[in-house]
Amino acid sequence: MGPLKGVTVLEFSGIGPGPYCGMLLADMGADVIRLSRIGDKDSHNKFDIHNRSKRSIVADLKNPESVREILKLISSVDVLFEGFRPGVMEKLGLGPEECLKINKALVYGRMTGWGQDGPMSKKAGHDINYISLSGALNAIGKKDSNPAIPLNLVGDYGGGGMMLAMGILAAVINSIKTGKGQVVDSAMVDGSLSLMSFFYSLKEMGYWKDERESNFLDGASHFYNTYECSDNKYLAVGSIEPQFYSILLEKLELDDPKFQDQMNKEIWGELKDLIAQKIKSKTRNHWVNIFSDTDGCVTPILNMDEAKEDDHNIARNAFIDIDGFNQPAPAPRFSVDKLSIKHNSKKVGSDVDDICKEYNLDRKAFI
Repeated sequence: MGPLKGVTVLEFSGIGPGPYCGMLLADMGADVIRLSRIGDKDSHNKFDIHNRSKRSIVADLKNPESVREILKLISSVDVLFEGFRPGVMEKLGLGPEECLKINKALVYGRMTGWGQDGPMSKKAGHDINYISLSGALNAIGKKDSNPAIPLNLVGDYGGGGMMLAMGILAAVINSIKTGKGQVVDSAMVDGSLSLMSFFYSLKEMGYWKDERESNFLDGASHFYNTYECSDNKYLAVGSIEPQFYSILLEKLELDDPKFQDQMNKEIWGELKDLIAQKIKSKTRNHWVNIFSDTDGCVTPILNMDEAKEDDHNIARNAFIDIDGFNQPAPAPRFSVDKLSIKHNSKKVGSDVDDICKEYNLDRKAFI
């Protein structure tokens, strides 16, 4: 089910952030039809979470007959999105101009690293490159070391796939109101810049130094940091507000008067060392028990296996087992619509017959 039930999406197969966008839309109840290359037919990986709840068809995009049938499909869907380099869809005869001619209400999503225009628009790149131009990469890591790589969450998934999903939904709402579709140009460099908005604001106000490990949220402070325990596991400490900070000091039994000068950057390094020594003296479970019923903002740093067994995650049904694959459940939650996963990733091309019948397409064009 879900709030997007009745919305049909055609996703041109890609990797990473594009399929993640499609997963989000499918999680919300949209009927997502993933169009893959003919050469991928019959391949299968049920653990490819990006493709859960999606239907799958294949076609040869270089075959004019296939393109004609795909255009027939496009005339009936609400959303199309693709993740090719700029100009590729136009060369295939499937660019936004052609598609909007036959479907005036169509929302046409485009996922790229650099955007549809600009001096780097035609260049290759990856998450690390996109966030290197937004200021995000330079801001993460230790002061005296190379910038730390934050997985590919900031550019690909947060600034890319999630931003495209939001843009598509905004354009769908507008299309419902006006009957007019439009193109959504989602660039990962733009999205990662948007995610950095707060820090550009802090810097402009004089509250942020543009150097790694120099600020209260980037590892410089003693009250917002990670610490190793005696069993070589770790704690996350986020005791920013004074009332939470006082609980941190109380539970760690730290009575050095220097800790009362919480925001004095000059002594942050010294205070970090004192907290590190204290936390290192006991196991992670010891500290979890000490802070479990408090607002000290201290939590265990879990690996992926531990996250599945965490009491809070279990109580929230944050993971769901579908056919032997225990995976993160759809998010966010809705008060009326219950989100569900229809199935794991299906064999590529397994829905060609059904889709052709449903949309009156020529089956021979998808062989």
